[in-house]
Amino acid sequence: MTGVFSLLPDGRHGLLGPPFDGGADLSRHLAAGGYAPLPAPGRLLDRIAAVGLRGRGGAGFPAAVKLRTVRDAAGPPVVVANGEEGEPGSVKDRWLLRHRPHLVLDGLRLAAALTGAARGHVYLSDAPAEQAVRQALAERPLDLPVDVVRAEHTYVAGEETAVVRRIDGGPALPTAKPPRPYESGVGGAPTLVANVETLARIAALHARPDDADLVAGAHLVTLSGAGGAAALVEVTAGTHLTVLADLAGHGRAGAVLLGGLFGGLHGAGWRDLPLDHDGLSAAGGALGCGALYFLRPEDCPVAVAAEATAYLAAQSARQCGVCVSGTGALATTLGAVARGEASDGTAETLRRWSRQLPGRGACGLLDAAAHLAATLLTHFPDRVDAHRGSACPACADPAPCDGRRFTVPVP
Repeated sequence: MTGVFSLLPDGRHGLLGPPFDGGADLSRHLAAGGYAPLPAPGRLLDRIAAVGLRGRGGAGFPAAVKLRTVRDAAGPPVVVANGEEGEPGSVKDRWLLRHRPHLVLDGLRLAAALTGAARGHVYLSDAPAEQAVRQALAERPLDLPVDVVRAEHTYVAGEETAVVRRIDGGPALPTAKPPRPYESGVGGAPTLVANVETLARIAALHARPDDADLVAGAHLVTLSGAGGAAALVEVTAGTHLTVLADLAGHGRAGAVLLGGLFGGLHGAGWRDLPLDHDGLSAAGGALGCGALYFLRPEDCPVAVAAEATAYLAAQSARQCGVCVSGTGALATTLGAVARGEASDGTAETLRRWSRQLPGRGACGLLDAAAHLAATLLTHFPDRVDAHRGSACPACADPAPCDGRRFTVPVP
């Protein structure tokens, strides 16, 4: 069973708000200070910079830098609320759009004011989220025109150039960079593509300036795994992963898959890892979209890596030859390892590919697949070696490529 929990200190409410009761989102948002006038956009932008708010889409780029870059670009800009969650193990963006649409839209109108944008878009693929956003816009229209753009759900559809391409009427597929959207985006205009959690935090910073550090430092995290419950949790940065595992009944976990499929596998020592960008990066992982998948002691990390790379290979946009061949080779080889068909040189081949492939595709999909292989070899070399000549029971079935193991229902 899924759940929604807040672990913020002193009983304070973050983006999740009070325990969700299905009540009217607009009245709740207005009561919390939402849609307040913005007399001095520069002051809010300075506050965003001062508290170090980072984007919540995966890369963790400083939000103030991105806002200023779009503001200072040539030509009238466009702002986009990006709610397309490609990671199957993440639910935070769809949850916000379904249950806190006014918080996201408030952040979108503030981003427009900060950048000087005269039009905006909400980009998503989830039908219930689209219905909630359209209803919210009908309840309280923003002071700039906003289009709701629906895309087909794929792993790469939320990549920022894919977002721009779809809004402009094309397929939701990444394009080569440069230019990046802040240089030339929707209709050729400088474009801010901002994750919906990032926008929600901007709205919360404006409504509750006294809680600025808490708002900027907290994260929405999706917890899942076969050994416990799935949950959406708001937690302060730096919280040890063992606290989150225990909360959702994953205390027996022997390993964790970090940041959706992007942050890789982590074995011994995972319990002491802090939930923040710098701490996880220093440990060779990544926070990414904040999705954590816990592996039970009886789960085989080889099977998890094989299934994850099979999914990524199936989700390739098939525009970059190196991605098609690279993800395919990684998936095929890890599948062979899982089946007990690895040779003496297989591990070294995977290690070489994990060094050579990152950065060569138009988006991060190939990087994610390569990092999965690299972290499997780093943290579980003995498990890989044990598969030479024989598969373990957990790897008996072929790895499906639909992401079913990692998929979490929206609570």
